Amino acid sequence: MAKVLIDEVKIQELLTRGVENIYPNKEFLEQKLKDGAELRVYLGIDPTGPDLHLGHSVQLLTLKRFQDLGHKTILVVGDFTARVGDPSGRDQRRIPLTEEQVEENEKKYKEQIGKVLDLKKTEIRHNGDWLGKFRFENVLELASKKTVQQLLDRDMFQKRIEKGEPIGANEFLYPLMQGYDSVALEVDGELGATDQTFNMLVGRDLERGYLNKEKFVLATRLLVNPKTGEKMMSKTAGNYISLRASPIEMYSGVMALPDEAVFEMFELCTEVPMGKISVLKSESILKAKQDLAFEIAKIYHGEKEAEKAKDEWSRVFSKGEYPSEMEQVERRRLVELVGIVTQDSSSSAKILIDQGAVRVNGEVRKEWNFMPEAGDIIQIGPRKFVKVKK
Repeated sequence: MAKVLIDEVKIQELLTRGVENIYPNKEFLEQKLKDGAELRVYLGIDPTGPDLHLGHSVQLLTLKRFQDLGHKTILVVGDFTARVGDPSGRDQRRIPLTEEQVEENEKKYKEQIGKVLDLKKTEIRHNGDWLGKFRFENVLELASKKTVQQLLDRDMFQKRIEKGEPIGANEFLYPLMQGYDSVALEVDGELGATDQTFNMLVGRDLERGYLNKEKFVLATRLLVNPKTGEKMMSKTAGNYISLRASPIEMYSGVMALPDEAVFEMFELCTEVPMGKISVLKSESILKAKQDLAFEIAKIYHGEKEAEKAKDEWSRVFSKGEYPSEMEQVERRRLVELVGIVTQDSSSSAKILIDQGAVRVNGEVRKEWNFMPEAGDIIQIGPRKFVKVKK
C-alpha cells in the first residue's frame, strides 16, 4: 500500500484545477483527502475508437493527481458498455461495436493512457467481468432502482423525442450499467467529464442503495472554446488532437487552435503551475501558444521529440517548406490515397478534394481520379503530408 500524502497545495490543486463540480460537495472530498486514508478512485472509459484526445487528458491528469497523492487509482475499461454505446451527448443512436473491435481499441487506449498515468500503480478492470455475469433477475433488480421518468429527463433523450428519433432500451439501461461499476468495485469516488455527471450520479445512488456507502463524484470541465462555448475536441465531429498523434501533428494541431483557447488548455491539459500560466498571460499570445504546443508534445513524446517538433513546425509552417520526414504511401488514385491516409470514407475523401483541401506538390488538385507520380508530395489539409513511394 502506497503512503498517502496530505499536501495542502496538491489537495487544493486537485479540488480546483479543471474541476466543474464535486458531489455531494467540495468539503466532503476535501475532508476525505485530509483524513489520510487511501481512497479507491476510478475513471471509466469505453473503448469506442482507437483514439483518445486532449479532451480525455483532463480526466487522466486529474486521476494522476489522486495517484500522486498515494491513492488507489482504478481504470475501468468499458468492454461491456462499449458494445451498447453511451447515449450521453448523442441525439442519434451509436452503432454497437463487436468484441474484436473493443479489444483492438483497448490495446491502443492503454498505450495512450500510459503516457500520463503510471500503469504499474493503476488497477485496470473490465466491466464485462461483472455485467457479463448478470442473470435476467439481476437486470430487473438493477432496472428497479430508477424510474422511466428519471431516465427520460436526460436532454439527449428529449431531443430525440422531439425529432421522432428512436431511443433503444439498451441505451435506457446504460446509466444503470455504468453506475453498477461503482457497486462492483466498492469505490470511494469516481471522476469523469461533466457530460458524464448523470451517469456518475446514478452510480452514487446505486452505491448508497446497494452498499450504504457515500461515493464522491468529481466532474471535470469540458475542453471548450471560452469565446464560443463550442467543444474543441470531439470524436463525433472529428476535430480533435489524438494522444496517438506524432509530435509534429500534435505541435501543429495546438498551433492551429484559436488564440482564446490557449490558457484554458494550459490549465486543463498540462501540469504547468498556475502561477507560471499567469506569467505567460503577460507575454505575446504566439509565444504562449508555442509554449503550450511544446508542453503538450513533451508530455506524450518527451522533451527531445518536442524540440524536434518545434523546429519542424517553424520550418514547415512558418517558412513554407516540406517536412523533413513524411509517411510513405503506395501510388494510387487521389481519392483512394486520401481515404487511406485520413482513415475515412470515400465520400469524405471526395469532399476534401472538392473543397480544395488536397495539394499535390503544392498545387490544389480537384480530380478524384488523378494519379500521382512516384515521389510526389501530397498535402491533406494544413498539417498532413505524405510522399508517394518510388
